[in-house]
Parts: sequence; structure tokens; C-alpha cells
Amino acid sequence: MSKESKTPDATPWDLSQLVAALRQARDGHAEAGEGRARERPSRDAMAEILRDLRAVLFPTHFGIADYTDTSLDFFVGNRLDGALRALTEQVRRSLRYAIHPEAPQQALQHARELVKAFAERLPHVRSLLETDLRAAYEGDPAASSRSEILLCYPGVSALINHRLAHELYTLRVPLLPRIVAEQAHSVTGIDIHPGAQIGERFFIDHGTGVVIGETAIIGARVRLYQGVTLGARRFTADEDGVLVKGQPRHPIIEDDVVIYAGATVLGRITIGRGSTIGGNVWVTQSMPAGSHISQAKIRHEDMYEGGGGI
Repeated sequence: MSKESKTPDATPWDLSQLVAALRQARDGHAEAGEGRARERPSRDAMAEILRDLRAVLFPTHFGIADYTDTSLDFFVGNRLDGALRALTEQVRRSLRYAIHPEAPQQALQHARELVKAFAERLPHVRSLLETDLRAAYEGDPAASSRSEILLCYPGVSALINHRLAHELYTLRVPLLPRIVAEQAHSVTGIDIHPGAQIGERFFIDHGTGVVIGETAIIGARVRLYQGVTLGARRFTADEDGVLVKGQPRHPIIEDDVVIYAGATVLGRITIGRGSTIGGNVWVTQSMPAGSHISQAKIRHEDMYEGGGGI
């Protein structure tokens, strides 16, 4: 082996040229404000904040094992204060980037106001989650305890993130709600957009592959199984071909609806109260209250009535 081939600096690429080309590529596709405010929210920081908030909401399960009422309150207060301070910094960063790129003090004040409003909603979030735990226990014959559900059920884990993300979304905090939602998605396989409105006593059984879109509205006591999609049927584009943002395009699921595994419900349609949608059914039209649709019914109607009407 020659002496030259042993030299660590002998590389086949031109590093300075590559760095310059990458800079040019970045400059050509930078978002508005990217050059002015370089701070970004941190996914790692948000993951730590979520762990703290989970411990605040359920301190006996995600916080401390040995406690008294006094020590539990101290733990909650201490952990909550740290989480809210850290969240304020992440909200400030998101606002600095998306809304106040040249007004750092305004971004900080705005962040403090938003986090204060978020903190005041935490008791409500905790109450909603308690109804979700009850729904899981009552809806799954395999559930042996509240603790099992809280510690082991992916649907409940995803819903904790969603309830928190939805509050941030409602407050119009940029970026962070999607970060929170995607962290649950990556762990559980359940994809709930933070904009989705979900009523009390919601239960996702098994959960893997569930998708709930941004403008979906879900009533009380709704139960979904794995692989259910509440999605959009079509997307409206403007005259330049760009998709229009924010239009209602996902289903409305009324109270007491059950949707079984693999069902797909698309478009701004309404599934009436007390309805049941069977597994692997494709629904694109509204259904009145008390409807029951299944694969067997669809095949029967197609054969004898000339269509399934969904």
C-alpha cells in the first residue's frame, strides 16, 4: 500500500464545493423569515415537556411511586412549573420563527400569554382523559384495571398527546401541536391531527393505523378500532393549483358511533348518532342515526337493489 493512500485527508470529494452547493440549495428554497429568525422549536425539548406534562396529569403513574397528598402536590407543582417554563421557551421559538421574526420581545410576551391560557386548560384536559379511561375500561373486556389502560394502551397514550396538542392548536400556537401529534404517531401508529375535535369518553381499541384528519368532528362515546380512517375525499385547489387550506373536508361522527377495523369514512359527511360501521367498509355518503352498515349488507344490496348507497 502506498504512503499516499494511507493519508486520511485523501478523499474523492471536494468538501468546500459541496458545502457551497448545499448553501445555494438552501438559499433557493428558504421559507419566509428563515434568514431573519434562526431559532426553531426543538423536538427533543418538546418530548421532555410532554413527559413532564404526562407526569403532572397522572403523577401516581408517570411521576412518583411513593407519596403522600402533600408530597404529591409538591411534585406536581414543581414538575408543572418546570414544564411550563420550558414550554414558554418552545412557544417563543415557534412564534419568533412563524409570526414575530423581528420582534423578540413581542414573541416572548405572546408566548407567556399563550402558555398561561394553556396551563389554565390542564384541569379540563385531565377531566376529559378520565372519561377516556372509563370508556376504555367499559369498552374492552380484556381490560383488567385503570392502571393497565393508562400504562399499556396505545390509544390512550395517543389521546393524551392529542388532548394536549389540541389545546395548543386551539390557541393557534405554530408548529408545536404537530410536533406533539407526530411524537404520538411515531410511537403508537395512531395519527390524529391536532385540529380534530374529539368529545368525551373516546376509545381507540388496538389503534395501529388509525388516521383522523384535521377537520374531523367526533362526538361523545365514540369507539374506533384499528385501521380506521376518517379522511378527506377530495381537495379543493385554487386557480394556481395550490390546495386550499382549512376547509372542512373530514367526517362528522355523532355520539355513540362504533366503527370497526379497517373501515374508511371519507369527506364532509355525517355519520348519525348510534350508528355502527362494520369492518373494511368504505363510506362516502352521510348515514342517518341508528344506521348499521357491513360488508355483507353492501354485497346484498349490490346484488338485489342495484347499489349499496354509501
